[in-house]
Amino acid sequence: MKKYALLFLLLFQCASAAEKDSLNSGNPFAKYQFTFLQDEEEDFCDACGCSASGGSMGFASMLNSNFVGIRYFNQQYKSNDGLYSNSPWHTENFNTIQVWARIPIKENFQVSVLIPYQFHNRETNLGNQSISGIGDMTLLAMYRLYQTHKDSTFFVHTLQLGGGIKVPTGRFDQANTTGSVNPSFQVGTGSWDYLLATEYTIRRKKYGLNSMLNYVIKTENQEKYRFGNQFNYAATFFYLYEKKELSFAPQIGFAGEVYQGNYQHSQKLANTAGTILFGKLGFEVGKKALSMGLNAMLPISQNLTGGNVEAQYRWSINLNYSL
Repeated sequence: MKKYALLFLLLFQCASAAEKDSLNSGNPFAKYQFTFLQDEEEDFCDACGCSASGGSMGFASMLNSNFVGIRYFNQQYKSNDGLYSNSPWHTENFNTIQVWARIPIKENFQVSVLIPYQFHNRETNLGNQSISGIGDMTLLAMYRLYQTHKDSTFFVHTLQLGGGIKVPTGRFDQANTTGSVNPSFQVGTGSWDYLLATEYTIRRKKYGLNSMLNYVIKTENQEKYRFGNQFNYAATFFYLYEKKELSFAPQIGFAGEVYQGNYQHSQKLANTAGTILFGKLGFEVGKKALSMGLNAMLPISQNLTGGNVEAQYRWSINLNYSL
């Protein structure tokens, strides 16, 4: 944990480019707009999809610094109980519909809100299992600590720091952790969790690099179960194309997640830690105040729950309205 805290203090984050002037026309929030666009920001997902706050799919839009929108994302896994060499692999399908927003409070300060609805299903030795319901709501505040002026330097640098909280509005089912290969097959964690986030942007004209780090501190729920703390990192290269009222931003990069082991009744559980590294590809397209984004992620390397869970892919689609 200490090494992750040290990495968090070192920082490396976000990349962006200025928004179209047409998006600010008549916008009451225009004076609060950051002068850079943000991508793949906060990735607050418990191991194997549980909290469904993004799962390295990103927490912000390239074309809308401040927005309200809706997003669907899907995560596919395979799990194996590992009891025998020929034990069958079962499919796990995590689905989330999420209302999300970034709201400017004052200059240099924004608050983000995510409210997910989850509907998951998986194969088991006893047949198919499905769960659904409201997930855990996430609140995050970000403060822009530093930004260079566009006309005063060859590169534009932006640094933000923030923190937040995940509220246990989703239901946690203890039965899904007993004898389960993937204890994260849940609608919610049942715990109050705390978020530390930082992002750094470096941009030159229409090209940029966006990088981020965040750390999730998880607590014990009422069932005496605690998911392990989680460290996330990502870097995304992008290009912003603008013509008249149309904007297009292709993106390519990578994202990683490091999970510590889970605890039950203060006892550490075996085969609940893990690491995974994804490659990611996507784009956003916008016209006036509306934008649509599509992203996909494929694992490059992984070791989840002692090799008994394998991530297959993740993808998301979103529709946003700029504030």
